[in-house]
Amino acid sequence: MVLYGLQSCDTVRRARAWLAERGVACDFHDFKKLGVPAGRLDAWIAAVGWQALVNRQGSTWRKLEPAMQQSVVDGPSARVLLLGHCSVIKRPVVEWSDGQITVGFDATQWLQRLRA
Repeated sequence: MVLYGLQSCDTVRRARAWLAERGVACDFHDFKKLGVPAGRLDAWIAAVGWQALVNRQGSTWRKLEPAMQQSVVDGPSARVLLLGHCSVIKRPVVEWSDGQITVGFDATQWLQRLRA
């Protein structure tokens, strides 16, 4: 299991703490330190769709030039943005042991996954 995100992100910290409290081991990939893995990003877009990965509520998105925001209209344009601005990726992105990919932290859904 791999959890991707930013070490400084509150949601990522909550998700990692939640997993640790339940004794669930996972690898952590920090976008700021290790970058966004382009090949994995392609798999995420294929699995969950580019819309689920673009965090339009965050401060990084709001700070982007309007032209840049408006240019994100499909998978390829989102890919360019997400590779260049890792803080725009909705976090955490989790690659579960069963191969499934989820975006965001939802304790109820995660608990169901762990019980399955």
